[in-house]
Amino acid sequence: MNLKIDHTSPKPLHKQAEELIRNLIDTPEYRDGQYLPKEVYLSEQLKISRNTLRQAISTLVAEGLLVRKKGVGTRVQKKKIFSGASNWLSFSEEMRILGIEIHNFELQIIRHEVSAEVAAFFGIEVGTKVMRLERLRGKKDAPFVYFISEFSPQIPISASENFNRPLYEILERDYGIVAFTSKEEINAAAADSFIAAKLEIKQGEPILIRKRYVYDINNNPIEFNVGCYRADSFTYTIESKRNI
Repeated sequence: MNLKIDHTSPKPLHKQAEELIRNLIDTPEYRDGQYLPKEVYLSEQLKISRNTLRQAISTLVAEGLLVRKKGVGTRVQKKKIFSGASNWLSFSEEMRILGIEIHNFELQIIRHEVSAEVAAFFGIEVGTKVMRLERLRGKKDAPFVYFISEFSPQIPISASENFNRPLYEILERDYGIVAFTSKEEINAAAADSFIAAKLEIKQGEPILIRKRYVYDINNNPIEFNVGCYRADSFTYTIESKRNI
């Protein structure tokens, strides 16, 4: 990446350097924890003093974006996926940690007109078509969750993907989109005839509906996800710590 500071700008040099390094560490080359170029090289390329450069780097270290090791260098802190309450994982990762082997019983991806709720989330017109992924998943002997994911029209995901891979791995590795924040809603409901047939339960039996609003590292909405779980197969645990 060509790093260049505008020495005629009224913006302070250290703030310009900070913005340039923010952009640098978000590139695929650096986002997985690579070391930045040496300070002497960066300061020469930017045509600023090393003290000015260190001021910019110190800000990013304080924000947790960089890690500085004396005598070694400064590296990018690896991106972590978390929600406001606690660390969060994709469904595939959750099941892997629990030692549960997941099977896909049904899978389809189609272009679909969004509802008013989904349109409001993505900031698009009602009726706009986006890619919609539907999956019936569960243990080897029976399904226990039906997922519907709708994706921002900015993401060129298609039916050609290998959906045996975790979804967020596909988004990150194939499209450079890091799922960063998940806002969730969970409520109980009675299964309608469609979901009851999918989950192999009786119509009217209880299910849990888990709705996720997923954003990338720049707080752009990327996925609207609804999971309908058999109530006898899903427990949601929240761990909170009191400030003292």
